[in-house]
Amino acid sequence: MGVGVLRVSARGRRRGMPVPGIPFFACTPPILPQSVLRCFASFLNSGHSPDQGVFNLPPSVMAHSSIFTPIPTLSLLLTLFDAAPSPHLHPVSWTSLISGYVRAGLPQQALHIFDKIRTIVSPASFPLLDPVALVTVLNTYTSLGKLDNACQLFAQMPISTRNVVAWNVMISGHAKRGHYKEALAFFRQMSKHGVKSSRSTLASVLSAIASLAALHHGFLVHALAIKQGFDSSIYVASSLINMYGKCAMLDAARQVFDAISHKNMIVWNTMLGVYSQNAYLSNVMELFSDMTICGVHPYEFTYTSILSSCASFEYVRIGHQLHSTIIKKGFTSNLFVNNSLIDMYAKAGALTEAAKQFELMTCRDHVSWNAIIVGYVQEEEEVVAFSLFQRMNLDGVVPDEITFVSVIDVCKGSAELNATGDQFMPISTRNVVAWNVMISGHAKRGHYQEALAFFRQMSKHGVKSSRSTLASVLSAIASLAALHHGFLVHALAIKQGFDSSIYVASSLINMYGKCAMLDAARQVFDAISHKNLIVWNTMLGIYSQNVYLSNVMELFSDMTICGVHPDEFTYTSILSSCASFEYVRIGHQLHSTIIKKGFTSNLFVNNSLIDMYAKAGALTEAAKQFELMSCRDHVSWNAIIVGYVQEEEEAVAFSLFQRMNLDGVVPDEVSLASILSACGNIKVLDVGQQLHCLSVKLGLETNLFAGSSLIDMYSKCGDSEDAQKIYSRMPERSVVSFNALIAGYAPKNIKEAISLIHEMLILGLKPSEITFVSIIDVCKGSAKVILGMQIHCVVVKRGLLCGSEFLGTSLLGMYMDSQRLADASVLFSEFSNLKSTVMWTALISGYTQNECSDVALNLYQEMRGNSILPDQATFVTVLRASALLSSLHDGREIHSLIFHTGFDLDELTGSSLVDMYAKCGDVKSAVQVFHELTIKKDVISWNSMIVGFAKNGYAESALKVFNEMAQSCITPDKVTFLGVLTACSHAGWVYEGLQVFHIMVNCYGIEPRGDHYACMVDLLGRWGFLKEAEEFIDKIEVEPNAMIWANLLGACRIHGDEKRGQRAAKKLIELEPRNSSSYVLLSNLYAASGLWDEARSLRRTMMQKDIQKMPGCSWIVVGQITNLFVAGDKSHPSCDEISLALKHLTALIKDNTFHDFLGRICYELLALMSGHLHPHLLLMGNFCTRSSLLASCYKR
Repeated sequence: MGVGVLRVSARGRRRGMPVPGIPFFACTPPILPQSVLRCFASFLNSGHSPDQGVFNLPPSVMAHSSIFTPIPTLSLLLTLFDAAPSPHLHPVSWTSLISGYVRAGLPQQALHIFDKIRTIVSPASFPLLDPVALVTVLNTYTSLGKLDNACQLFAQMPISTRNVVAWNVMISGHAKRGHYKEALAFFRQMSKHGVKSSRSTLASVLSAIASLAALHHGFLVHALAIKQGFDSSIYVASSLINMYGKCAMLDAARQVFDAISHKNMIVWNTMLGVYSQNAYLSNVMELFSDMTICGVHPYEFTYTSILSSCASFEYVRIGHQLHSTIIKKGFTSNLFVNNSLIDMYAKAGALTEAAKQFELMTCRDHVSWNAIIVGYVQEEEEVVAFSLFQRMNLDGVVPDEITFVSVIDVCKGSAELNATGDQFMPISTRNVVAWNVMISGHAKRGHYQEALAFFRQMSKHGVKSSRSTLASVLSAIASLAALHHGFLVHALAIKQGFDSSIYVASSLINMYGKCAMLDAARQVFDAISHKNLIVWNTMLGIYSQNVYLSNVMELFSDMTICGVHPDEFTYTSILSSCASFEYVRIGHQLHSTIIKKGFTSNLFVNNSLIDMYAKAGALTEAAKQFELMSCRDHVSWNAIIVGYVQEEEEAVAFSLFQRMNLDGVVPDEVSLASILSACGNIKVLDVGQQLHCLSVKLGLETNLFAGSSLIDMYSKCGDSEDAQKIYSRMPERSVVSFNALIAGYAPKNIKEAISLIHEMLILGLKPSEITFVSIIDVCKGSAKVILGMQIHCVVVKRGLLCGSEFLGTSLLGMYMDSQRLADASVLFSEFSNLKSTVMWTALISGYTQNECSDVALNLYQEMRGNSILPDQATFVTVLRASALLSSLHDGREIHSLIFHTGFDLDELTGSSLVDMYAKCGDVKSAVQVFHELTIKKDVISWNSMIVGFAKNGYAESALKVFNEMAQSCITPDKVTFLGVLTACSHAGWVYEGLQVFHIMVNCYGIEPRGDHYACMVDLLGRWGFLKEAEEFIDKIEVEPNAMIWANLLGACRIHGDEKRGQRAAKKLIELEPRNSSSYVLLSNLYAASGLWDEARSLRRTMMQKDIQKMPGCSWIVVGQITNLFVAGDKSHPSCDEISLALKHLTALIKDNTFHDFLGRICYELLALMSGHLHPHLLLMGNFCTRSSLLASCYKR
């Protein structure tokens, strides 16, 4: 009879005998499992054959015992289990063994038992198993990462056994293993099956949502928590705070936190962690203060959260204070706190404190070693980092992925990187993590082709890519702009289901952006259902890099509408897109927002503000922001120095560079390159040589960036020999260094520059646009333009011209400067219809320079017709064209457009407007524009006003402006004095003119040019001081030019001094033998002196030499119609009518009806103007203005 279950009488029951169907041990005092096993072993040794009841007795005793079963006992049971016939095993035995092994911490043995059960029974028998045992197996599968087995078992479990605990195991198991979407899917299935969620359910699913940053799902689960009354649970509330924090919804996280009436340590730490992760240090410290006020004592995890937010140079002082508190509180022996201290000091660059804390530790783990090694790697202390790595190995701590990545970071070249990888990761251990390290290591070093090669090898070895793999390889593809590879990796991401991963999607957006595929980048962005801050910032960065400001601002608006709070990287992206003159106003508005949001203390944001203002030319604002910074790094100094160099404020740039050194900031390659550029611009070779010494001292002489700048500096200073020496010492020849050397040789030795291009090609380097532009810029004029045309052919052949605005503009300039207008026009027409503002402006400027101002204005109208918005350079160019044509109508239209398009009236545009109005005779408007200029720091605007007054006969006003200019501390230049001297000449202020000339030479040290001397001769000669004028010429140290002699000759004609006039004419004809003006002036002088024979002789000489007098011309603009009159030309349609009117007017003047005195004056005037165009012009104006149209007269 079996001894497992006995049926006894009622009498037996009264004696404590077992109830029928109930194991006897359930009715007796507890029996030790060891005793049962000993009895069972004796029973087997006696030779009896146990039946089903006997076999199931020991496991049953063990299952109902509250005493922990020793491992030897479990081993004996397992032996019995393996030996038992399958039909003899009862489900209770199965569950007992499984639970026993799980409780003993031996999950593999538990699964061994369960696997045997599955081979001998069908899934239909599972209901016989204890549900707790099934859940235990499920939990064992998930904890071991065997999610497929867990899913298979869960699917075979009857629905009745799938209780809330089973669902929780599946949800939390997938969430912990990073399968967040699957966790969400199980949660949805659970809801469909009507299983009510528990606190654990909501906490697990909120963890998955937080990792996905799936805010929409977070809202739904939050609503469910409120509905079920779990929102006040500490467990659920903490999960909600964490979820909102990961979704960058800090206000929502704080609302949940504030709603909790009784906060425990977990809740406080969660909220502190959220603020810390988002770098809200002020909120962290404020909350920490509230926590202590509320009597909640912090523990190690509290300090780790706060310390992580202090891990930067600007906040390390607060970290020091916290360290003191930690010592007082006695947490210095805690491993987590020590690791956080090392990490904080290392990331803040305080390596001395980090090393001290590291050495004080008695116990170190991977995190300790990694934190200190990473710190030294970041500070480029490679030797110390390697030494620590060796110590780590000697201490028996096996390097992990982070250690390996850190050590890889100090490997300089590709070969060293591969050798390090072979040393630390043998082929047998190269899992996906190892491959990721090599791919990312090469990508970070700039070895993008090698990174792609490792990715291909990884695929060949059958290793499946992870999210990290795809992100790293996409980074390499983005840097190479290898769009074809990008498409392939995108397809792989879709195949593996990683395209919806935030990490991979952000990398795809970046890759498409770098490949200029903005539509594709936007499609990836739009496909992401739940966008976090990283995704928004990536898309904003792409638009910003491609200068799509309208898209940037639109996306920023959408971001705020979606409730995503911008961080410092958001603002840096937007500010970089405003770094130009036309968009700086939007930058100003963003600056105001940054101040309101409290980001003014952030180093990255401050640097971006300085960079934006500097690149936009707003140096006052850039300098103000720079001075407000309490903490500056290399980027801060470089941004402000580069700004001043770009604006040609070299003196200020030098001063800032000195301040940088005095502040203890060691210049880097960017600092040196910027200041060397300033030396080259103003050709201060001695300063450049000192900087060369500094670069040698800092070990940057052969640095690609700094070395190329040294070559450029020496080239610009005319020292090609030293430039060549630097070039020969550079270990790596790049396009940049070649370009610097070519730019130096091109102006002086074009053959050497061309030979350097050949050398580039031999070395396998591809010449860039800058390479060819350096050559094109010197190929101007009839002698060199042929070479320029050959370069043009090479550029076309190499495919560089297609869409290159830079090259196209340079070629246009070359053709225009060589007077090959037809070639320039053909080149312009070969570009696509989408010609830029720069291209249009280059063409318009070329025609203006070649005295084709009418064509220039027509092109401007065509440009406007194509909806191309002019910029500052365009306006300056067309205003100059209007001034040359004296076209007041066009000038006013341009002024109106400047006003209505919202362009700020800067000095250059304002000066051009003043010049245009002055040359068109509208002095009143010129004065008005001049007074509207709020900033007049440049001499150009003052010169425009002075010259405008001078040419229109307002000498007194010109001198008044000159005095105002001196009072404004604006240093006058050569043009200023030329304008003042012209004013004195026209007004007859001889003494004042001589005084001004003296001031120019002796007070300002300005060496007079030919036009200054000519103006002085005109001043003296015009007002009868002919002797003094000739003596002045004799004293000129340089050879007098034709203009000087022409002015003396003109004065002699006015005052009838034929002898002095003959001397002047002789000199003038020697200088310009083909210029008809010299002959005409001398002829007129002879005629005025009655020397008719000499005049006729001079006319014959002109005929013999075939010197033609250039006919004069005058024109009158009535409304928008120009009427041109040329001397001797009677082709004008109104010519006959004008001649008849002149005859009638002459007869009328001779008539006695006129007053004698008035009639005599008019008659003399008509006699004087006979043969000239003035009467025709005036009468034409009289005919045309009968309809009240404005008429303007001009003469040349």
